Amino acid sequence: MTARRAAWLIGAGRAGLGLAIVVAPRQVTGRWLGRENVEHPLVARMAMMLGGRDLALGVASLQALDDPIAGPRVLAACALVDTVDTVATILARRAMPPAGALAAVLVGSATAAGCLHCSRALRANLAG
Repeated sequence: MTARRAAWLIGAGRAGLGLAIVVAPRQVTGRWLGRENVEHPLVARMAMMLGGRDLALGVASLQALDDPIAGPRVLAACALVDTVDTVATILARRAMPPAGALAAVLVGSATAAGCLHCSRALRANLAG
């Protein structure tokens, strides 16, 4: 798989998940954050914020994919966001269902690594 294809899949997945969270935050994040947690209005609204952020980052990464300057930078920003999300999940893991915390750490760290790899690869491909 090419770096461009991987970046496209990550961006599309991020945008799709973000949209789903904006539309139905409790339903989408319940298993991940815990059903009892997402029933709290603050948690549901914070989940919507997360969804909006991921929707915007996903769309931005898709739009910037072929730009030799913006594309790698947007993907690097996504890698940073995913790293922060992973660290935040590790810090909050005791308040989350174990399976949800584990899944979030695995997905977040894998996506951060994927975005960073794609950023570097695209920078090299588009510059050369």
